[in-house]
Amino acid sequence: MKKTLIDIDGAAQALRRFAEERDWQQFHSPKNLAMALSGEVGELTEIFQWMTEADSHAAASSPKTAQAVRDELADVALYLIRLADVLGVDLNAAVVNKLASNAAKYPIEAARGVSTKYDQLPKP
Repeated sequence: MKKTLIDIDGAAQALRRFAEERDWQQFHSPKNLAMALSGEVGELTEIFQWMTEADSHAAASSPKTAQAVRDELADVALYLIRLADVLGVDLNAAVVNKLASNAAKYPIEAARGVSTKYDQLPKP
């Protein structure tokens, strides 16, 4: 049975239609989409640059930054979904598999409360 953690089919279809209506598929190579995704992550990062830790936690609710945070998160999500669709990657399956892989690399007993990389954790 397929475990669904994220359902992006509707978004992928909407993005595909959006690109087709504008004849933008020609520009949506994996390389271009990955570069656009990176640019949007940069724009999201810029919002947080120079914030204190406390301010960063409030960024999505602060009148000064909330709309920009929402917009940039949406841009990142849209480019990620479009990239996965163009590559034919089942994003839900990729997320399910990666979470399982991370759980194996970071067992609770060894990883709880520490930020140590998996290959430096004590072996249980």
